[in-house]
This record gives sequence, C-alpha cells and structure tokens, in this order.
Amino acid sequence: MTAIEDLVRPERYPLSSTYDPVWLLDLEMGPNPLWMLEDLARELELRPGMRVLDLGCGKGATSVFLAREFGVQVVAADWWIAAEDTAAVFSEAGVADRVTAVHTEAHALPFPEEHFDAIVSIDAFEYFGTADSYLPYLLRFLRPGGQVGVATPAMAREVRELGAIPAHIERLFGWEAMAWHTPQWWRFQWETTKLVDVTCARLQEHGWRDWLAWELALAEHRPQNLAEHQARIEVLTIDGGELLSFAILAARKR
Repeated sequence: MTAIEDLVRPERYPLSSTYDPVWLLDLEMGPNPLWMLEDLARELELRPGMRVLDLGCGKGATSVFLAREFGVQVVAADWWIAAEDTAAVFSEAGVADRVTAVHTEAHALPFPEEHFDAIVSIDAFEYFGTADSYLPYLLRFLRPGGQVGVATPAMAREVRELGAIPAHIERLFGWEAMAWHTPQWWRFQWETTKLVDVTCARLQEHGWRDWLAWELALAEHRPQNLAEHQARIEVLTIDGGELLSFAILAARKR
C-alpha cells in the first residue's frame, strides 16, 4: 500500500474514505482536514438545512464535505484564499447550490447577528481564536442553542508548563506552537465566559499518527517539496505522540 492509499481508512473514517485522496492532497492547507472534521462531527448535531459557517475553510474541502454529508447550507469563509477560487472548487464538486464562498477576515465577519445554526473551524482557529475576546465576538453570529465546533493543533501539555517550546517543535514551527493549547486550556477558556456549555474538549485519539500519515502521503504526492515534508515527518517522528496532536472542541451557546 502506498502512503496515498493509506489515507483511505473506512474502518475509522468511513465518510472521508469515499473522497479521492489525491483530490484532498491537491487542496492541502493543513493535515487531514476531513479526518478532523469527521471526528469533530461526531460531537455535533448537524441536520439538513442548517446554516453552517465554515470559518477558515482554506481551499474548500471541508465545506464540500459538510454540504454533501450533512445536507447543510454552508458559508465558506477564508482570508488567505480568494472566494472565486473556492467557488470553482464547489462548482466542480457539484455543491455550488449549497455552499457560498466569502473572502473575509475572522475579526471582521460580514454576517447578521444570530445568523448561523453552527460554526465549525478546522485547523484554522489557532490563528485567530486564542484571544480572550474572540469567542464572545464569534458567538454574536450564532443563534441561541447553536453549536461551535473546532479542530485545532494541540499540545498534551502547555508550553508554559514545560517552560519553553520543546526544541524539536520550535526548530520547525517557531512561535506558532504558543497557540497550540491543551483541551483543558480550551475548556477553561470557553467555560469562563459563561456564554457556552462545553460538550467536548479532548485530544484526537489518533491525531499524531494521522498527521504523520498525511505528511508521508504529501511527500509521495509532491516530491518537488520533499525536504519540506521530510522536516515535518522528522519532527513528528521525534515527538512520537508525546506532545503533538489535535484538540477536538464542541460547545453550545447558552
């Protein structure tokens, strides 16, 4: 089995395994987004017709997945990718009638208050969501009883507890790892607002191994960028799952 073929894992991710792994790799902006979303979706109640904001949608794979698998109406919002580029992905995937592409920055969202039934963010929240004030801001756009779901890079221990970013992580990721918090940190951060009830805050069970599998597949898929992927493979191998993973977070607005 090749590393790319290893991305098809129906026993663990049955929905994601129906998608062409090469298609996913071509839309890559971070590791295994559909695996993270499928895992996160187990903690949410997504029903057909719901209005869902996919915040930090990247090149659109997660928005396609939400529309196809759950029948929801998706607003796919990203700052780094032009709306016309993601709209082309949605058209090609046959979901243009259910997904709207929006180019916007996460602190200047152009939506009516209480507009969405759910807000999800896959491998993006670490860039804009760690500030104390961000969750209260985001909740303005969510109806009462609506759901927030996040999958974000995480550490098994806080950097402040460790005293520094571990050398093998800092060497590749630098200061970015300061935004990779434990699920316990996120639970406290969200619960302290008294604006949500946190229903899930956990490390993804196979987060480290999934990340490694993704990097191995990318190295096979993009040999021209082999050094870049080998650097990540080395860091993940050194870490061995001791610290690096992803946090799966879910909450309901009170």
